[in-house]
Amino acid sequence: MNNETPIKLILASSSIYRRELLSRLHIPFISISPNIDESTLQKESPEETALRLAISKAKHVSESNPGYTVIGSDQVCSCKGRHIGKSGSFDNAKKQLQLISGEKVLFISAISITNGIDTLSSVVITECKFRILNDATIDYYLQKEEPYDTAGSVKMEKLGITLVEHIKGDDPTSILGLPLIKLTDFLIKFNIISM
Repeated sequence: MNNETPIKLILASSSIYRRELLSRLHIPFISISPNIDESTLQKESPEETALRLAISKAKHVSESNPGYTVIGSDQVCSCKGRHIGKSGSFDNAKKQLQLISGEKVLFISAISITNGIDTLSSVVITECKFRILNDATIDYYLQKEEPYDTAGSVKMEKLGITLVEHIKGDDPTSILGLPLIKLTDFLIKFNIISM
């Protein structure tokens, strides 16, 4: 990878998790919160929601930062056909974890990258099978992690991994909210990374 010249790259996110993931690529970047409405639209599939929001974040930040390449990302969790977003509270998180106990859950991570002219976007899906979780396990996990700012209330990079029986997917970073394999493909096409 060639990082000799400064790169004008923006991560359209306030997520510390996404910042940590992107920093693994050793590319200079800044983060700007996109400040968009992240509500789900009626009759929208989880894949459609994640993709629409990733594109909206990238384009929104790109419009006010010409000359930069902007990365937008969003993750939606889906179980039994239901959208599961960020819980925001202990009680909501407990309900989410009770819902996904013993179930297969899809974590849908979408990314979009734009330079204001060209845009590339993709959805990466990871399937997780959760263990059967009793209330004591759920309460302990929530008290330790307070995962109220993550889709499905599951922090896979921390104690959340103990709640899972197995994971199926093509990109181990996708479950964390920023699929670095697909993102690297896009960064190569935008000449941000040279291989």
